[in-house]
This record gives sequence, C-alpha cells and structure tokens, in this order.
Amino acid sequence: MRQEWWARIFIIFLLAVAIGIPAVGWWQRSQGIVIHGRMAETGGWTPENLTVAADQPLHLRLTSDDVTHSFAIGQSDQPPVEVVPGEMTEVTLTFDQPGKYTFYCTRWCSVNHWRMRGTIEVTAPPAGGSDSSLEAARLPLYITLGLDIDSDHRADVLPVQIPSAQRGAVLVQALPVAYRSRIYYLAHTPVDLWKALRAESSLQRLTNQNVWDLVAWVWQSNTTPQELDVGQQLYAANCAACHGEQGNGKGVFAEQLAQPALDDHAGKQAGEMTVKPVDFTDPSPMLSASPAHLQGKILRGGMGTGMPYWGPIFTENQTWALVAYLWTFQFDIEVKP
Repeated sequence: MRQEWWARIFIIFLLAVAIGIPAVGWWQRSQGIVIHGRMAETGGWTPENLTVAADQPLHLRLTSDDVTHSFAIGQSDQPPVEVVPGEMTEVTLTFDQPGKYTFYCTRWCSVNHWRMRGTIEVTAPPAGGSDSSLEAARLPLYITLGLDIDSDHRADVLPVQIPSAQRGAVLVQALPVAYRSRIYYLAHTPVDLWKALRAESSLQRLTNQNVWDLVAWVWQSNTTPQELDVGQQLYAANCAACHGEQGNGKGVFAEQLAQPALDDHAGKQAGEMTVKPVDFTDPSPMLSASPAHLQGKILRGGMGTGMPYWGPIFTENQTWALVAYLWTFQFDIEVKP
C-alpha cells in the first residue's frame, strides 16, 4: 500500500513537471527574455542562442552591463535599437520564415565589436507551414566561379594615374559590346578587362591610360549613384573603423589589429592571427580582384585575420553595393546621386 502511495506521488510529480516546464517557458516568453550585452571580450550577448517558431512573437528585454550597445537583426529592414547600461529596452520580433537569423551590435564598442553576435533559430510552424528557409539561399558567386579568395594576387600592370569614368565615356563607342555586360563585370578583374581591351585590334590607337579610363567606365556603368550611396553608408558604419574613412587601412582600430599582444601570436601561423586591415587605395591588389572576389571576402570574412564575416548581416544587394563603393578608392567615379 505504501509503495502504491509513493508511486502515485511520483506520477503526479512527473505530470506537474511535464505541465510546468512548458508553462514556465510560456510565461518567460510572454514576459520577455532578458538579454545582457557586454563587450565581446567579456562575454558578448547572454544568452546568445534563441529559438522561436515562425509567426510567433519573440519578446526580448535588452540591457547592457558595460557600455552602450545596439541590437539589430541581420538581413532585416528593422532599425537597430539602443541598449543602454542600467536600462531595459523592450522589442518584439516576429519571423514569418524558418531559418537561422543573426542578431548583432552596430556600435563599435571595442576592436572585437563584430564578435557581438548571436542567433535566433526560427523553426517551421506546425503542420502545413512554409518550408522555405534562409539556408536554401543559392551559393555565392565566388564559390560558383571556383575563386580562391585567400590567394595572394597582385596586378602586373597599373595605370599611371587614377582611371576616370568620365574620360572613358568619351571613348565608349569604341568599346566592344561583349565587355559591357554585368556578367563579365562580376567575374573579371579590372586587369583582366584592361588586357582584353589592349589586345583588341580596333583599340590599338588608344593609349594605355585611355584603356584604363574605359575600364573605369565599365565599372561605373555596372552600378548606380543610389547603389553607391548605400555602399558608402554601409562602409562608414561597418568598415571605416578598421579600413579608415579614406579606405587607406588606417582606421581607429587598425593599430590594435596590426600589433596585438605578443602572446596572442605565439606559435600561430598566417590566418590564425589578426593582421593590418587591407588598404583599398593600393591599386596592385585591388585591380587584380574581381567584384565576385571582393563579395566573397565580405561574405566569408578573413578566417581569423580580424576581418569579420558579413554574410549573415548584409543582404545580397547590400554586399554588391558595398563592393561597388570600394571601387571608388581606385576609380574616379561619381558617388552621390
């Protein structure tokens, strides 16, 4: 009899747990999940991994334990919200598509600011819901083209002055149609195009600089003032702190990336340590890189060099806008609409 009594108590306890855990989870979600933000060196976001069902509201209460941060969702039009020390900022998110979304800080709080990232796993809704997912996106162009974006590349021919799209426009009637397409632009480097044009018999009368000006025109013709404006804004907000406002690799965090503590580099090889940010004003590596190559670097990052991966943050259109803007450090093209 006593054993039966204890068995009943145990069964009631299990039922209470089975009912209570979902109830507690529901109560926590309804009240809001509290997320603490700290600089990446001291923990980043806590918790950093969340799960929610598609079409279900996710209530968050955000606060900072050190300095002011901000909270944003990658590949989203929703504006970032401020996360202030000692205050609670409430935000409610609803995702209509399953997949893995990245949340991140948009304020440059430290040299490792970009590591302040977390994920929200959005699961498919119960029976009959959409099965589309962020994971189903097509492969990036650099993978499709088989590009090695880690290879050392240097141009073996350089312009004697900055190529001008405006001067190139005067000569554009001589440009063969095959070189004007978007497909050609994305897959080839400026040096590729210069060499191809230099080999055209119909262009032999042009000087080397004339041909470089045509290259600049092709690069400008594959963007718009509006896209360049978007790229400029993205660069200022996400890249200038390391690469510098002028693209010369002299941002405010450049020295910290180039000269980290010696014990951080002990026994490490190239690709395992932070390095000096790339100088986008240096023509040799830039003119030997294709737009697809640059987009690949943006998407995947530098694999331990200190270059962040922006694939989960930027939309595809944003990555191409940023790539287009990077060419303004090499070519004389119009930026503002």
